[in-house]
Amino acid sequence: MVGRISFRWLALPSFIRGHFFHSTHQVIDNQTGIITRSSFLGTHSGHFKVLILVLIAIIFLVSLYFTMDFKKQRIHRRMNLGAPAEHNLVSEYHYGVVIDCGSSGSRVYLYYWPPHNGNRDELLRIKQLRNQRGTPVRMKINPGISTYSTNPSNASEYLKPLLDFAVEHIPKSKHKETPLYILATAGMRLLSKDKQDAILNDLRSDISKQYSFHFTPTHAEIITGKQEENPNPLSTEKPTESPRKKTVGALDMGGASAQIAFEVPKSTFVPKDLLSDVNLGCDSHETIHNYRVYVATFLGFGSNAAHHRYIEYVLKNKTLTYDKSSDALLDPCLPLEYHEKGSYKGQAYHMIGTGDYIQCKNNIQPLLNASVYCKSKPCSFNGVYQPSIGKNDEQFYGFSEYWYSMHDVLRIGGQYDAVKMAKAAKGFCSTRWNVLRRRHTQGLYPFADNHRLKYQCFKSAWMTTMLHEGFKFPASYHGLKSAQFIENKEVQWTLGAILYLTRFLPLREIQHNHLHSQYASSKSSYHFLMSYVSEMEFRVVFVICSVVVFAAIVLFFRRLRRMHRSSTYLSLWTQSPKSAVYSMELIPNEEQIPV
Repeated sequence: MVGRISFRWLALPSFIRGHFFHSTHQVIDNQTGIITRSSFLGTHSGHFKVLILVLIAIIFLVSLYFTMDFKKQRIHRRMNLGAPAEHNLVSEYHYGVVIDCGSSGSRVYLYYWPPHNGNRDELLRIKQLRNQRGTPVRMKINPGISTYSTNPSNASEYLKPLLDFAVEHIPKSKHKETPLYILATAGMRLLSKDKQDAILNDLRSDISKQYSFHFTPTHAEIITGKQEENPNPLSTEKPTESPRKKTVGALDMGGASAQIAFEVPKSTFVPKDLLSDVNLGCDSHETIHNYRVYVATFLGFGSNAAHHRYIEYVLKNKTLTYDKSSDALLDPCLPLEYHEKGSYKGQAYHMIGTGDYIQCKNNIQPLLNASVYCKSKPCSFNGVYQPSIGKNDEQFYGFSEYWYSMHDVLRIGGQYDAVKMAKAAKGFCSTRWNVLRRRHTQGLYPFADNHRLKYQCFKSAWMTTMLHEGFKFPASYHGLKSAQFIENKEVQWTLGAILYLTRFLPLREIQHNHLHSQYASSKSSYHFLMSYVSEMEFRVVFVICSVVVFAAIVLFFRRLRRMHRSSTYLSLWTQSPKSAVYSMELIPNEEQIPV
């Protein structure tokens, strides 16, 4: 009998077996005349070399693909800082949420900042989160939270839309480390202490159960006027400049209160109750970020509160002209021919607007309480001390009502000019109400609602009266700008608040960098490699795995070569041709090939 031993790689397609994995070898036994025909995997040297080259090419191409993709992702991150795509589950940024609970409504502001660089003299580079269109991500709800004073158990439910909005826009992986601050202002300050505590206690007990943000009982509070006007340094983002940021004066007017704040030198006397000595730095012993700020808050002098006081004043003192034919009071602070009916403290009234801007300013002048005794001179109004201001080299920004009054209807927001403002306000006030309504319907006042149209005349008169007769800015002053954005940043008091509330967070980065530098001094070479791992770890692991696989393939084929050279091994590899890689067949004598 003659034995035939053949080797087949049954698990591969036939076209691969035929080109790379099939080779035949014959051995003749001189004593018995038996021919042994054997087949081996890839023993032709040419096929073996081609296979190795193909494997090397595949590994190289795959490595190149992942390497280029890794670099592409890093370049994309560097070129799109602050883009919405960056704020995902693997975001490197830190986040903060501030809810401003104002008198007329509540707003949520979302902020983010990169890891601190470890320099004690540097502040956190906090920016407001923006959407794909580049506009700030924020949301507002009405009315104010103070309206829940009679039903405080629903206060947390009232804020739910704002909190859900924050959950939607901040990466879920960052929620537990993201501080949430709920800061109430003038509207809540007008409530009694019991009503304030009832609303705050509901927020403190419910929100931490429903949301995973970092929210402690101290994160919900009613802030003072000083806190509301924390300094908000303007960064020019130039690394050659001093780490101490430049400040500008701020004028803010909400619905219930008005504020003024500006930095004063140490040589200027300021009463303690009007002085805010704020250190925004993470080290309380360093003074590089210490700001000495004059801050005055006037509760009841916001635009809405002032209008309520105006109605009370004219009804009580009967300062408005009574028109018998229409049985109405003629109000110069309402648009021409606008009719308003209402009641105040049980007293019904009917007013018709005459749209007289100058007369309106005269009527609201007594609301400043300028005749109140001034204990420490000079004073602004209502008996409140104020250092002299108004030089053109001093820069101020006006926010909230200063911006709305100049921009939303009059469309002259930005650089303030007293003459230009008076002309625009006179023109609006003297326009008939039906004309204003038609313009609004046609979309000529896209930023104004019906409430704004009705009270724009009063609010513009109140704003300019507060500015010139109240804060004593000269009519020739040109250093004021009404603004919603500064250096492409939306400026709200909440930005200064979160800058102050998070001022100690850089200490974590500083401590981490300090420990890292100490360890690096003893094992610098090790840390040099470890610092590079963050960028190279994927490629290194991939290359190592590729080398291991390639080495295994080479060793496998070398083993087969050794088996081919030693015929004594052939009998050990005999298996069923159907179930194994190799097979043995017996060749009959008549099929023997003559030698």
